[in-house]
Amino acid sequence: MKNNLPSISIIMPTLNAEKTLEMSLKSIKEQNYPKGKIEILILDGGSKDKTIEIAQKYGCKIFKNPLQTAEAGKAVGVKKAKGELIALIDSDNILPSKNWFLKMVKPFEDPEILGTEPFSYTYRKKDGYITRYCALMGMNDPLCYFLGNYDRENILSGQWTGLKVKTEKKTPNYLKIVLDPKNLPTIGANGTMLKRKLLLKYLGDSDYLFDIDIIYQLAVQGQNKFAKVKTGIRHLFSGNLSTFARKQKRRILDYNYYQKRGLRKYPWQKQNRKRLVKFILFCLLIFPLIGQSILGYIKKRDVVWFFHPLACWITLIVYGIGFIKKRFKVEIASREKWRQ
Repeated sequence: MKNNLPSISIIMPTLNAEKTLEMSLKSIKEQNYPKGKIEILILDGGSKDKTIEIAQKYGCKIFKNPLQTAEAGKAVGVKKAKGELIALIDSDNILPSKNWFLKMVKPFEDPEILGTEPFSYTYRKKDGYITRYCALMGMNDPLCYFLGNYDRENILSGQWTGLKVKTEKKTPNYLKIVLDPKNLPTIGANGTMLKRKLLLKYLGDSDYLFDIDIIYQLAVQGQNKFAKVKTGIRHLFSGNLSTFARKQKRRILDYNYYQKRGLRKYPWQKQNRKRLVKFILFCLLIFPLIGQSILGYIKKRDVVWFFHPLACWITLIVYGIGFIKKRFKVEIASREKWRQ
């Protein structure tokens, strides 16, 4: 039976990722999946730490990523890959069980399924406070909670997304969903698996692979059947408050830069304005955010919920500054001192 399993190419962009890389690769090597059907591609942006040494230790195929960004690394990886399926696994992603790949490829037995994604982020009490917060929220950016476009189980709402997404079929192992390009969750990263032929078709000659943009392009063409697999994935958030702010800054600067160059496809600017205003008001009033923290604590007892108001405030300030800067100067976030 295992001989019929599809081959998998794991695409993993890196840049000074020694802090989490070995844990990620170890979880991949421990998978109960035919070893000959898995290849790991490391797309490195010029790491100066032990990233390459660790990758070599685990027998990874290593390629240079001269443009350094994760999106550029993914594009290089897809073009170099040989597998039937592409697994977009970041260097800070840890597979939570040894049968994770088996669960993730199972829905592909349905020929209509174009891709699969874990239902949640794996919560562990012993992880760092920001990692636990993101796992409970089902996202790394609290603004997504207000916009509703998150794509992993959220403890506050009790749903995997805040958008109206049609579920075509429910099985014990996954939900078969139908994606609407006008109402699209942020599917496409941290463990998402896609058919390589489709990725190559929509990637074309581009030097960048923006995961949500690819999903959007597929959905526009009516190729919109996806599976939300009932499993999780650990997404380690290394660092502290300054790291959180730095990653939010990178997110807004990069988006402004790529949008200005006309490289982005998904119309983020058409997001629900009322929900954005609600986010701003909740931040200014503070008490509604505290109320959300209390509700979260009642549902899942962890003091990390009280990081929520601060996470929202940091996001509001950093994105606000980024929006203002966009009117005067658009630049990509520097990777010179980047660490995982």
